[in-house]
Amino acid sequence: MPKLIIAAILAIFTINASASEQTDYLVQVEPEMKLQFYAEIMQQTNHQAKIKDLQFNNWLRVQAPKAENNSVMRTLSLNSFNTMSAVTYAQKNFKLRAFGVETKTSDCPFPPEWDFLCGIFGPGDGDDGGKDDGDEDKPDDGDKPAPKKGDNPAIPDAPTDKEGADPLAKNQWGMKDIGAKAAQESVANLGEGKEIIVAVIDTGVDYTHEDLLPNLWRNEGEIPGNGIDDDENGFIDDVVGWDFVSDDNLPYDLKGKSIFSGNPGHGTHCAGNVAAKGNNGIGISGVAPNAKIMILRFLSDEGGGTTADAIESIKYAVDNGAHITSNSWGSEGEDPDEPEENKALRDMIQYSQDKGVLFVAAAGNGHQGKGYDNDNDDKPAYPASYDHDIIMSVAAIDVNDKLGSFSNWGKKGVDIAAPGVKVYSTVVGDGYTDAAIPGLATWDGTSMAAPHVSGAAALYMSANPNADWKEVKKAIMDAAKPVSAYKNKLVSGGKLNLDGMF
Repeated sequence: MPKLIIAAILAIFTINASASEQTDYLVQVEPEMKLQFYAEIMQQTNHQAKIKDLQFNNWLRVQAPKAENNSVMRTLSLNSFNTMSAVTYAQKNFKLRAFGVETKTSDCPFPPEWDFLCGIFGPGDGDDGGKDDGDEDKPDDGDKPAPKKGDNPAIPDAPTDKEGADPLAKNQWGMKDIGAKAAQESVANLGEGKEIIVAVIDTGVDYTHEDLLPNLWRNEGEIPGNGIDDDENGFIDDVVGWDFVSDDNLPYDLKGKSIFSGNPGHGTHCAGNVAAKGNNGIGISGVAPNAKIMILRFLSDEGGGTTADAIESIKYAVDNGAHITSNSWGSEGEDPDEPEENKALRDMIQYSQDKGVLFVAAAGNGHQGKGYDNDNDDKPAYPASYDHDIIMSVAAIDVNDKLGSFSNWGKKGVDIAAPGVKVYSTVVGDGYTDAAIPGLATWDGTSMAAPHVSGAAALYMSANPNADWKEVKKAIMDAAKPVSAYKNKLVSGGKLNLDGMF
């Protein structure tokens, strides 16, 4: 049956679910039985289900309110799907989160008599603009507050190129540790090289940031602001990427309302490590100072998201020209002790492998409910621990080559270590800092380590335009600098080392 007819029928069947408690599943169906499946679901839920076709391997997202007493509808469950002849697999729409940012159910965890403590660290305090340590040459972040939900800034035009040393690069211990400067100079001496696109799949990015704006990926097939899907990729005016949380073309990094609400600007910090513009006379430099950042937001301002949105983000990246995806997030629902697995996410990473798009993943921060010092081989974190060859799983280290106390590791499942403790990078509002919460917490996490490897892969691909993902991964692994403490904890037994790659 033609896709347009199916889409039209689906639009008729799909009715927004009510505000009551929802069930949320991912269901894979036989393609020729989709209409039968839609009809069954609508009958069981009294036409209150919401079904979204994820446009991938016949996966559908099915949401519906739970049935109330004396209701004519049924509450959907895995059992109900497994009895349907149209269904080949059903699973929960597992929750995902940024590694290093806890999802909160309340903006303030203290009792009412202590809620003034939350006010002390209220809106905007996740970003100090690099002003808290007395270093006078750090820029002020000015009076540029992050926008409110639904009030994202417009995407600025790309600025005119500037030249000059990056004045805050001296604060980036990680770049010095991996030998970034010499490697960047080696690549620059080869000429312009290939333009590499890195999809930062995260909480969004401050696309107005002075040091990120010059390196934003621009969708050349789209005419900005005309309200038309010019390149017919299914997204209207997707100039720099897409926001799968709000379902719009402004994937801005919305910080939480306070430090307790989840996201202090996670995606912006990660993006700076990958590809802040280098040698432009301002700020810092990413590992790949000329790579392009494709922004895909699937984690909310509270740091949480779902498998369905992650799948759509990865598919967008792969289908729209990304060479690498940088993934500083993971599962908080998939348990290796349970028979159910996140097959939908596995399928999507296989799609990435089939298309040759390198998948760099944070190894995780001990988030399997087992505490820190977590061996991923024994207690896997996902997607970092999946067995797809395309995945590069990254642990976090500090300036003294010690694994972060929070960092997951695994002799079989975690590939390499990279800087991930007190990492200095870009933050929302034209700022730069290594302080996630000024005076209380620094930017630590495997979330910070993975973008260093994403940048290294981009730099190598720029210098070796004919290299495929296997060659890129091998180059990074072969060049790893051995550290005795990592011998039985990482596949490479070492840390990221750009000196050995060029």
